Amino acid sequence: MKDVMGVINVVGRNSDLLGALTGPRCIASVPFGGKYRLIDFVLSSMANSGMQNVAVFTREKYRSLMDHLGSGKNWDLSRKQDGLIILPPHSCDGQSLPDFDLKSFFAHRNFFDRSSQKIVVVASANIICNVYFREAVRYHQETGADITVFYSEMVANEGGPPRRCLKVNETGRVLELVERQSWDQGTKVLLEIYILSKSLLMNLAEKSFLPGGADLLTGGIIPNLQKFNVCAYPLKGYSAVVDTIDLYYRHSMDLLCPQVWEELFFIPGLIHTKVKDEPPTRYLEGSAVANSLLANGCTIAGTVENSILFRGVRVHRGARVKNSVIMQKCEIGEGALVERVILDKDVRVSAGKALTGHDKKPLVVEKRKIV
Repeated sequence: MKDVMGVINVVGRNSDLLGALTGPRCIASVPFGGKYRLIDFVLSSMANSGMQNVAVFTREKYRSLMDHLGSGKNWDLSRKQDGLIILPPHSCDGQSLPDFDLKSFFAHRNFFDRSSQKIVVVASANIICNVYFREAVRYHQETGADITVFYSEMVANEGGPPRRCLKVNETGRVLELVERQSWDQGTKVLLEIYILSKSLLMNLAEKSFLPGGADLLTGGIIPNLQKFNVCAYPLKGYSAVVDTIDLYYRHSMDLLCPQVWEELFFIPGLIHTKVKDEPPTRYLEGSAVANSLLANGCTIAGTVENSILFRGVRVHRGARVKNSVIMQKCEIGEGALVERVILDKDVRVSAGKALTGHDKKPLVVEKRKIV
């Protein structure tokens, strides 16, 4: 994979729908799964596949992302040559460029010109997956595709944002990409992961300055479906796009299924994240925990059921946490009830307080709030 480089776009197409979770941070650094960030999944997949040159395109609110990624050491991407590079946001005529805009690629063309790789894997940061890109690149080369797009046969849509759905022929060539609000089980739903040659990417980026130029999908791929050989690659295993609060909550709760957890975090490779050494979780006398994921450094004196707790969470005596996502260093006061709730980092729930949400609309409490 020395001939393949990765590019990660940190801003999701619907990232504003994540509300309070993306208030203090970009979507790529939204915490997920107890100790991870959303970007960890695509970044780990690229690193595990042998990519030695990965660029992260930033846009806004990327301080926490830079702190999380550091030099790339945790993904074995801290190198003298190539490695992990964070590319700053770029503007055109004083205006910030939109997501995946081809002008952004053109603005950073010097980076691409200096890189030795000839194939580029472009991916969005808010896709939960574990991919071995070697197989996908091999498929791209064997089919003679100009562009390979990834898809997942997701479950039937339940009122989430619209997605692009694929229509393909018997050889796997994409015939049509249609935006749908709803779909049935087994529908091929586009994931924003693409494989193409660096020369083609730069060619599309240069043409983006012509009238009608847009992002890589709507300005580069869809208008050229008849001209280019665009092939579809199935993403096997668990995958999800996290771009709404409901989807974040639903896919967080999916992790409580052991099969999903093992498939997502261990197959085909380990998902890596920033290492933080903390003591194991302490379970005090009288505590009770069932069907939950707890990260290091927690102190549990109350009851935790069907929930995900990040590092350093404190649940005081008599407190109950049910069907909730509790982020780093939150504190649940004595006798409090937290059910179907997402608490951002450093939230304090006062003693005796009750916070409850609904299955399809969890209550979200923003970072550092005292309730």
